[in-house]
Parts: sequence; C-alpha cells; structure tokens
Amino acid sequence: MPNIRQLKRRIGTVKNTAKITNALQLVAASKMRRAQDRALQSRPYADKLSFVLAGLATKGSDSEEAAHPLLISRPVENVAVLHITPNRGLCGGLNSNLNRAAGTFVAAQEQPVNLVAVGKKGRDFFVRARASVVAEFVDLGDYPTQSDTLGISRLVIDDYLAGVVDRVYLSYASFVSTAVQRPVVKQLLPLEPPKLDTADEGSAYRADYIFEPGPEVVLERLLPRYIEMVIYSAILESAASEQSARMVAMKNASDNASEIERELTLTYNKARQEQITTELLDIIGGAAALED
Repeated sequence: MPNIRQLKRRIGTVKNTAKITNALQLVAASKMRRAQDRALQSRPYADKLSFVLAGLATKGSDSEEAAHPLLISRPVENVAVLHITPNRGLCGGLNSNLNRAAGTFVAAQEQPVNLVAVGKKGRDFFVRARASVVAEFVDLGDYPTQSDTLGISRLVIDDYLAGVVDRVYLSYASFVSTAVQRPVVKQLLPLEPPKLDTADEGSAYRADYIFEPGPEVVLERLLPRYIEMVIYSAILESAASEQSARMVAMKNASDNASEIERELTLTYNKARQEQITTELLDIIGGAAALED
C-alpha cells in the first residue's frame, strides 16, 4: 500500500484534474447549445433547397450534352475526399471514429485519392498516413458562417469542373443527438438530385410553374449554391457533434475523477488509521517495558 504522503499527493492531483474537466464540461455545454441550434436550423433550408432542385431536375433536358457539368458522371480516374474533423481533442472517440471511417474508405479506393482536410485532427491523421493532402482549412472557429466556407466549396467545385477530380466524397460527423454522433461518408459530386415522391411535401414542385429566364438557367445558378449549402451544413453538423461529444466526454471524466477521489480518500483514511494504531501500540509497548 502506498504511504500517506503519496496518497495525499494523488488525491490533490485528482482534485485538480476534476476541476479542469469540470470547467471544460461547462464551456462545452455553453457552446453545444448554440452549435446544435445552428445545425438544426440549417436542416429545413437544406431540405427545401433539395426539393426545389429535384423539381428543376425533372424539368431539365434529358440529353447528357445539355446537362449541367455538376450533374454529369464520367469515368473515375481521380477521387477527392472532403474530410471534416475538429481542431482539438478531448471529445471522446469522435476524432478516431471519423478518421477510421475516412481512412477505411480511402484505403478501399482503387483510384488515387486527394484529401481536402477541414480541421487539424483529420489533417494530422492523413499526414501521418502519408496520404495526399492537397488543401487544409483549420481556422474556421467554433461558429463558422457560410462566407467562411465559400473557399472550401469553390475549391471543390473548380477542381471537379476542371477535371482534376472525377468524383468527390464528403466525410463528416452527422449530429444525431447529444450522445450520438455518426460518421458519414457520402458522394458529393457528381451531384445526384433527390427524387421527388408523391408522399413528399416537395411533390408540389411537380406543378407546371413558369421559370424565368428558364429551368436550365435557374438550375445552373442553383447547383453551385446547393453544393455550398451541403458543405456548410456538414460543417455545422460537425461543430455540433464536436461540442456534444466534448461535453459528454468531460462529464464522464469528471465523474471518474470523483470516483477515484473517493476511493483514494478511503484508502488514505485506512492507511492513516493503521499508522495511528501502530504508533499507539508502540507507545503502549514502550510504557509496558518501562513498568517491567
């Protein structure tokens, strides 16, 4: 059993650690609410935009020559992955889960893969793996605006239109709840417009509306905006997932520190009692020896 001085030092260390994790938990909780609200508020707009896009796609020309370049699928020779991760750790297994999902996907590709890293944790992971990281964005902050993400969207769209890459995938953390964040890897380009269903609210866009200056022109203007919105929404989802995972992880760390502190305090009290008992026995034994 450790001596009393060592136990006392351990108890002090655990108390200091608990103060740090508790402070991080409070900070993450305050940021989490705002990040969650921003992510949830972006979903209705993205859904409506996808409905409009689906309606326009059904009115566009069926010939591949007249289709928008972002809708045309071509033979895949190069692949790009837009990988979105947090800049910091202390958020449980979120970073490792995201990097594992993206790393598994990249390893399964037969074509060369270029990485566009949004966040330091994803960038560091693929740099250590000696992957081709062609661009990095690590200064978005906790509450990025859409104007902050336009450079990312423009890079992805320009590379696809220029033929630098033939397919683009998006890797991010989908916010499900405070306790659940799900890694997602989905195709971003070529864009596959959502299909309208008669049961969907978006089926109203099947009506014979008159588009000015025309469906093709509106679709051409709308497609880049839609890609920008998808990327921005994914970044908001990742920010909400990061703060939620950090709050849960710091809460668990604070609870574990409190439990360790109780166990060490109990051990310290037992050791102190044993020391006092030993000292009393020594005093009693010495007094008895003097009497004899």
